[in-house]
Amino acid sequence: METPFAITLDVGSSRANHTGSWRVERPVYVDRLPPCNNACPAGENIQGWLYEAETGDYESAWRNLVEDNPFPAVMGRICFHPCETACNRGQLDEAVGINAVERFMGDLAIERGWSLPAAGPDTGKRILVVGAGPAGLSATYHLRRLGHQVRLVDSAKRLGGMMRYGIPAYRLPRDVLDAEIARIVDMGVEVELDHNVQDIELERREGGFDAVFLAVGAQLGRRVNIPAGDSSRVIDAVSFLNRVASDDPPMLGRRVVVYGGGDTALDAARTARRLGATDAVIVYRRNREHMPAHGEELEQALGEGVTMRWLSTVDRLDGDKLVLETMRLNESGFPEPTGEFEELGADSLVLALGQDTDLSLLSQASGVVVDDGVVEVLPTMMTGESGVFAGGDAVPADRTATVAIGHGKRAARGINAYVLGGASADGERNELATFDRLNTWYYSDAPRTRRPELERARRISTFDEVVGGLNEENALFEARRCLSCGNCFECDNCFGVCPDNAVIKLGPSMRYEFDYDFCKGCGICVKECPCGAIEMVPEII
Repeated sequence: METPFAITLDVGSSRANHTGSWRVERPVYVDRLPPCNNACPAGENIQGWLYEAETGDYESAWRNLVEDNPFPAVMGRICFHPCETACNRGQLDEAVGINAVERFMGDLAIERGWSLPAAGPDTGKRILVVGAGPAGLSATYHLRRLGHQVRLVDSAKRLGGMMRYGIPAYRLPRDVLDAEIARIVDMGVEVELDHNVQDIELERREGGFDAVFLAVGAQLGRRVNIPAGDSSRVIDAVSFLNRVASDDPPMLGRRVVVYGGGDTALDAARTARRLGATDAVIVYRRNREHMPAHGEELEQALGEGVTMRWLSTVDRLDGDKLVLETMRLNESGFPEPTGEFEELGADSLVLALGQDTDLSLLSQASGVVVDDGVVEVLPTMMTGESGVFAGGDAVPADRTATVAIGHGKRAARGINAYVLGGASADGERNELATFDRLNTWYYSDAPRTRRPELERARRISTFDEVVGGLNEENALFEARRCLSCGNCFECDNCFGVCPDNAVIKLGPSMRYEFDYDFCKGCGICVKECPCGAIEMVPEII
């Protein structure tokens, strides 16, 4: 006697018999959250815009991207791309070069003059945004899209915040920054520069603003008490980089020592080399494994002649000599003094020991809670003071431009709900698309495309951009390396392998559906789906 399974294989292709009543499980199509999307602090739909970029429709891909982030050309240069760290392809060969494709589309948009979406219908609500860095500009963009009037104020003479005054031009060319900022201003933003807000409550009341977003940034360099016979030879890294960006670089001399271990320390040392320092030395009290700076930035610095003094701390500046104390790491990795000292020649000392935020403008905002130098906020980014929101470096979070951009978007949604009396809630998140759900035997090896770099011999004599961009051919190739983790990309595998012809094609961009009258629940479609977008669920009896 033949089994039902055998009968199904014999006649299923002709759809002669219904087989659905034999199932204990049925396949269903699912949409899972790609790990790149999940890891993006700006909340970009990375897989979505990569999918559109794969077709060569770069404008559609760019418009998808700027739904969340108005700075693709900027972020394609300065973001430390946690999306790539999370990318499942990294477990197969190498992560997709998401950041490089983002930059390509951002540069293409500037070249072709693509405009951001128009401002929404006027709501009659007025919002004050204090601080024109990544958080403030992002909030301004999203608020204008929602139809709110925005007044953007900043104490500097130009827009950009730490993107302009903290990130050197060899990493972020100013024409790129200016182009992407101009698109936001062109949406109809009232801008006031060189304006210090002393009292946020007074500013809000006199201006008649319905809400306020604080994005003041961390622009105060942290200092420590280091004995120095000549304090003029000691400068904090934030002030140093600000003066360089303002075309007023200080005279540091030939031998420059930078004290610190973050990305700002690397930027300061690399900038000092470009200003003529023959010796640029970074003193850091721990070892390389404990250094908070990003690895690729460290490699760039070392390649430009910056040297490192690991396990060292600055004791004092004595004449033209810097006295260092050797450190050792205890079992928990914390540095401890050894009592051993050595001297290092130094014409100047740059302190890169962290940054603080000036929150004096909140002195009259009694409801705002400041703890350890940052403002406590709700998930909507609202502070304890009704209608006062905060984000970026002013709140507890990683201090990166991408995080700040995400804060600006979230705050805009929170402000929108506050001024219009609605609710602000994040949508439900799908289950994460993990590597083990992928069927990677369908993917061939495709080495990651490397971005070109300026010759090292030319770097220390110019502020020209160091890392170049991809051309169209390379960008297209890199976009097509995406595995579409957890989401159907209409490869037709399920349609082709089903022994019962139970998969129905719905047309381009409409995906498929199952005909459960004929599906016997064999699960072949699940096993053969490259991206893990089908799962078996128990049959409901």
